[in-house]
Amino acid sequence: MSKPTVGIFGLTGCAGDQLVILNCEDQLLDVVALIDIRDFLMASSENDAGCPLDIALVEGAVVSNHDAARLQAIRQRAKTLVALGTCAVWGGVAAMDRGADRPKLLEEVYGEIGPGYDSIPAQALHEVVKVDLNITGCPIEKEHFLAAIANLLNGDAPIYPEYPVCTECRMLENNCLLIERGELCCGPITAAGCQARCPNLRVPCVGCRGPVGDANPSSLLAMLQEKGFDRQRIANRLRTFAPEAAPEGVAQ
Repeated sequence: MSKPTVGIFGLTGCAGDQLVILNCEDQLLDVVALIDIRDFLMASSENDAGCPLDIALVEGAVVSNHDAARLQAIRQRAKTLVALGTCAVWGGVAAMDRGADRPKLLEEVYGEIGPGYDSIPAQALHEVVKVDLNITGCPIEKEHFLAAIANLLNGDAPIYPEYPVCTECRMLENNCLLIERGELCCGPITAAGCQARCPNLRVPCVGCRGPVGDANPSSLLAMLQEKGFDRQRIANRLRTFAPEAAPEGVAQ
């Protein structure tokens, strides 16, 4: 039986998720023994840029027409497309300003040459093409990538936590940074899977994994306002990695 063909791609982003894959170290040889990686620019200069793919893993956000066209081409090549990392799944940090006046923003940053840049408001992959699987994280967890490959090889979708970071925090028996210390923490609405890495070090969650499926940002907004946080500061924090995490009416 032939091995499934795989491509790993980066749009506009930090390439941290691709680096996580390369940092699988002990497991990497086992992974490449099971799949045929045909296109992975970060790992190889010899790539088959036109071959059909069984699986395409794409990191980064769509922030230009070039990104959009490239993503559409990848989608056409792949039977299964996986959004890799928070930027790909939710838009990430690049999407913080997508409600701003784009021409004005380009002029402020680049001056007179701003209008010549190929720049569009940042979008997650699912806003441009059909996405079959999301692996969120900033960057992704190595274990989640390995689980995805293992499950896809078996014809199943991997199962990731469907509860918030707060649950992981309680499992670790941490004192609540929001309730007990009054710190602005996004743990109640952020997807778990990081083992509450930041709160476990007494650092408030910034929501880098994007919102959990049943998140209630309006409730968190009300709680934070009761504790004296400015509404705009709350909105800025909630939308840092995912515009959808901010309650309606405070996302801009």
